[in-house]
Amino acid sequence: MPNILDYLVHEGMLPIEQAPFGEVDALVLSALSYIRFGSLLTGEPRPLAGLGETAAQVLALPGAERDKRLRRPSDAVLLRSIADSPRFAPCRLGFYIDHFAPENEMQFAAITIWLPDGSAFAAFRGTDATLVGWKEDFNMSFSHTVPAQRAAQHYTEKLAAGFLGPLRLGGHSKGGNLAVYAATQCAGAVRRRVQMVYNNDGPGFTDTVLSSPGYAELLPRVRTFVPQSSVVGMLLEHEGAYTVVQSSQVGLLQHEPYSWQVREGRFVRLDEVTAGSRMVDRTLKNWLAGMTPQEREHFIDTVYEMLSAGDAHKTAELMLPRNVLASLRAFGAAAPADRRMLRDTLRLLLHAAMDALKDV
Repeated sequence: MPNILDYLVHEGMLPIEQAPFGEVDALVLSALSYIRFGSLLTGEPRPLAGLGETAAQVLALPGAERDKRLRRPSDAVLLRSIADSPRFAPCRLGFYIDHFAPENEMQFAAITIWLPDGSAFAAFRGTDATLVGWKEDFNMSFSHTVPAQRAAQHYTEKLAAGFLGPLRLGGHSKGGNLAVYAATQCAGAVRRRVQMVYNNDGPGFTDTVLSSPGYAELLPRVRTFVPQSSVVGMLLEHEGAYTVVQSSQVGLLQHEPYSWQVREGRFVRLDEVTAGSRMVDRTLKNWLAGMTPQEREHFIDTVYEMLSAGDAHKTAELMLPRNVLASLRAFGAAAPADRRMLRDTLRLLLHAAMDALKDV
């Protein structure tokens, strides 16, 4: 069944003036945010380069240099299709920010695409493969705001100060969360210019954000999409409704945007998420509800310290034998109270899972 790459081959031939911007376009641009444009673009909040020509520049780089800029091989197909697309090639690119600050447990990146219809789309990158990026995600379970959310708000307000037209925001995974946070927490004058926010399987928020006036104001303009076995997009709390999208993958692999199915310019919709997704959602919510924010922070910080005991900087490096041994040694050297806390917290997770299974 077709995905966003097939969409680019077919509907991508239609200029935006002929077929208005929609939900699949938002996922295409959200996926574009994962590309590491680096020196090809600067952080100036204005359109600096053509999207088609910049895509071609990335593809023309030597193999190793090009691959370092891509998240996965499908990104090369995405760029090639965009470069050949009358719909996207004429767009302008700029305001590229890529900020990685391990000392602040922050991973943030964003880019703006200026569209032929006179609007600008701010695309926020989701979590990358670094331990720091994942740690910041987990920090959302106990912190009302994390550094990347504050950076997204500042980015949006700076964009709005230099561009006076209508705004759209979007992202995939954590990028969807950042888009919603930035739109709902920015200044009221900026908020009123936001036409739509696209949250593609991004986690939710704490009650503090959900109860804010800006969240209530923007909620009718937030579009949330999750695959049928969503895990990430069901985390924490959401107030608005969500649309379930059919994915060609299974389980956690459905989080991958290239697996989302498209038909006639729209996502293929399903009635509801799977029973497994609902069970995971109940399990995690009940687990978190059984801990105070301070207990969640202690648990996450302790686990992160143990996983970081070796030389792993990316999640894929965690299973290297030397890093597994370093984590085990860190657990053995931990204070008895910390080891007991880890066991108790994991036991709480097991009990939450067993309770959720009773409702399946």
